[in-house]
Amino acid sequence: MILEIRGVTKYFDGFCALHDIDVEVTEGKIHAIIGPNGAGKTTLFNLISGMYGLTSGEIHYQGKPLQDLKPHLRAELGIGRTFQLVRLFHSMTVLENVMLGRHCRTQAGLFKIFFKFSMKELEEEKTTREQALRWLEFVGLAPKAEQLASSLPHAEQRLTEIARALTLEPDLLLLDEPAAGMNPKETEDLDALIAKINQMGKTILLIEHNMQLVMGISEIISVLNFGEKIAEGNPSEVQDNPAVIEAYLGKKRGN
Repeated sequence: MILEIRGVTKYFDGFCALHDIDVEVTEGKIHAIIGPNGAGKTTLFNLISGMYGLTSGEIHYQGKPLQDLKPHLRAELGIGRTFQLVRLFHSMTVLENVMLGRHCRTQAGLFKIFFKFSMKELEEEKTTREQALRWLEFVGLAPKAEQLASSLPHAEQRLTEIARALTLEPDLLLLDEPAAGMNPKETEDLDALIAKINQMGKTILLIEHNMQLVMGISEIISVLNFGEKIAEGNPSEVQDNPAVIEAYLGKKRGN
């Protein structure tokens, strides 16, 4: 298992956002986390990436406990992510945004990468730029590398976020609603891109509301509702699970 979530519970001022969650993510798989709005999906991602601390439980990545590590140290271990709401620096170019994703792999740091103080730092900038361009080419945005991120349409901003996460060279990629706001053609292209990333050997943990995308690409699905895991299995098992049907529709099938 590349990621093990054991008995994870998270309270916010007395409100239980997640309760006793167990999820195991197998290396090399596409694993989806689904559930109605407010089920606790993004909270779980924030716990994995270190944006929130656990109330109780444990999270292990490649056998290493994560709960005492800061977010940047988790990134260094190989955990990359995108966000439910696009988080780009709009006053920077597409290329510069993607270069930022590699900062934890450099010794010079962000400030020196952009303000160049030595030959070593110049070499790091060159390597960082090359890697960023490589991933922009991968997602189809290399021709727009020098444009401001704010000039891109929504779908391309999401692709920029994916490229930025990939330039970290993660083994585990967390995608938080990557298809949000995309039209059917853009979603179809995203589906193919996620499959391509997975074929490179990267494990994908995906939050998504587009059930067609989830059912078509995921190998295993965990379902949350009101902060608890109510089902888990392959797509056919999950879509026929009475608890899942009730969570989404408010009633059991046939009633």
